[in-house]
Amino acid sequence: TLDVQPEIRNAPDAVDLPQIEGRVDFNDVVFRYEPDGRNILNLVDLHVEPGKTIALVGPTGAGKTTIINLLSRFYDVAEGSVTIDGHDVRSVTLESLRRQMGVMLQDTFIFSGNVRENIRYGKLDATDEEIVAAAKAVHAHEFIMELPDGYDTVVEERGSTLSAGQRQLIAFARVLLADPRILILDEATSNIDTRTEEALQAGLNHLLKGRTSFIIAHRLSTIENADEICYIDHGQIVEQGNHAELLARYGAYYRLYESQYAMIKV
Repeated sequence: TLDVQPEIRNAPDAVDLPQIEGRVDFNDVVFRYEPDGRNILNLVDLHVEPGKTIALVGPTGAGKTTIINLLSRFYDVAEGSVTIDGHDVRSVTLESLRRQMGVMLQDTFIFSGNVRENIRYGKLDATDEEIVAAAKAVHAHEFIMELPDGYDTVVEERGSTLSAGQRQLIAFARVLLADPRILILDEATSNIDTRTEEALQAGLNHLLKGRTSFIIAHRLSTIENADEICYIDHGQIVEQGNHAELLARYGAYYRLYESQYAMIKV
């Protein structure tokens, strides 16, 4: 694995991405895994102002994760471009690009060690006070203090001694500590029970404030307050607007919302 050369590398003339404000533009993006393969994304055109929260919803396999993978430059576009503050992501160094991003996935990795060090992984020179402040902001402090040794409680690798919700709360504190300008949450709350979700929502609002954020979520209750919601289907943005606007259209988003609401009533 260590000997494998990654396909995505720095361009010979790549420069460091300067400190960004967080404007993101997908300019008629087309993506396919193979040069002669089918299009996974078809002319995606999306423009996001700094500090805005964008939610991506839609059926499995529609292209939601592909969109954020292009932003992080895990893949390169086939046509069009992805830019941050006007800089094409292909023209900047990978380190300077990803250093200004925070990514949270459904499966959060917890390292063997204590809780404090797991949070500090987001910022290796963070003080104990900064760690506690980050944990409080995302409502992780309460459960941490109930652990046998608080922040010094030793956890097993992958966090087997913690619940799924507790692992995610630690990861939220870790990301907040890193203070990225662009935040990506890919199904980051899918494993959290309803009670934990309620406590986390206030922390999420704190985490999202002032950052350009992309949230992929099947649980629509977590994205109702997003500045803009994009319904993705077959590699295209088929609906776009805020929660109230999309409900009023009685389209794909409305049907998705109604189906979840019906399941809750049952």
